[in-house]
Amino acid sequence: MATMKDVARLAGVSTSTVSHVINNNRFVSEAVREKVTTAIGNLNYAPSALARSLKLKQTRTIGMLLTASSNPFYSEVVRGVERSCYERGYSLVLCNTEGDEARMNRSLETLLQKRVDGLLIMCTESHLPSADILNRYPSVPSVMMDWAPFDGGSDIIQDNSLLGGEMATRYLISRGYRRIACITGPQDKTPARLRLNGYLQAMNNADLPVLPGYVVTGDFKFQGGFNAMNQLLAINPQPEAVFTSNDAMAVGVYHALYQAGLSVPQDIAVIGYDDIELARYMTPPLTTIHQPKDDLGELAIDTLIHRLAAPGGSQQLLVLTPELIERGSVAGI
Repeated sequence: MATMKDVARLAGVSTSTVSHVINNNRFVSEAVREKVTTAIGNLNYAPSALARSLKLKQTRTIGMLLTASSNPFYSEVVRGVERSCYERGYSLVLCNTEGDEARMNRSLETLLQKRVDGLLIMCTESHLPSADILNRYPSVPSVMMDWAPFDGGSDIIQDNSLLGGEMATRYLISRGYRRIACITGPQDKTPARLRLNGYLQAMNNADLPVLPGYVVTGDFKFQGGFNAMNQLLAINPQPEAVFTSNDAMAVGVYHALYQAGLSVPQDIAVIGYDDIELARYMTPPLTTIHQPKDDLGELAIDTLIHRLAAPGGSQQLLVLTPELIERGSVAGI
């Protein structure tokens, strides 16, 4: 494999001149530039990204730890992260943790050993990444996405799940529904707890009772929503409306209602959370709480880049504001 020295020798110039031609960062005469580019072509030379990163002490690479899931929300967030990386001249290395603590920490160590410039962590595990591993690489900034509380020095970006849960429930109440159930996410996860608290807060503020069995714990997945809705259908009286703590479970809710011969919203109204792309194509289109997924990815990358430029700043907690999206799955009484 040809090196920069080989190019310089063939072109009859210094290695620094070859570097200036490749990086276009200093004036080089057209005659010399032509000699260098001809030598590069003849030798089939390709610059080494590794050598460049060692010299600059920067790899222009962001690592991301993510738990793969059937929930489309995560793939939409990753899409926004990757787009933001590309627009800012960075590459993204993605590691799937599969919900396993050992795999999460092994992947974390691997990314840090590869000298990523920054790290995004968006896992659904109840266990946190190893503080010992993170502490061994204090110069690598990290951002926790939608995961709090966290005792480390990472910046945290999350949506206001408490407000979102309250908004969803308040909207159902405003449309005349009184028997409102809630399908929650796993309660060892902060967003799930906060969305449930928002539901309970809205019901309490409206002086409405939460009937026995009306809070069912799901798993943020399609099957979890299906199973939870079937539990609710076995209760007497059945709910008039259901706040489903994410859109993936709302898909399962729709299927359970379809199998029971019930219609949305004529028999039971449904509101979701996340506003995944699929939500607008459901029948009827799903009313939901919008999470700004592109903004989440963009803000995470910009926060990392800012931290690289100013590493000594205090820990940041950035909270994104949810938005109600009205569609056809909620009617009114």
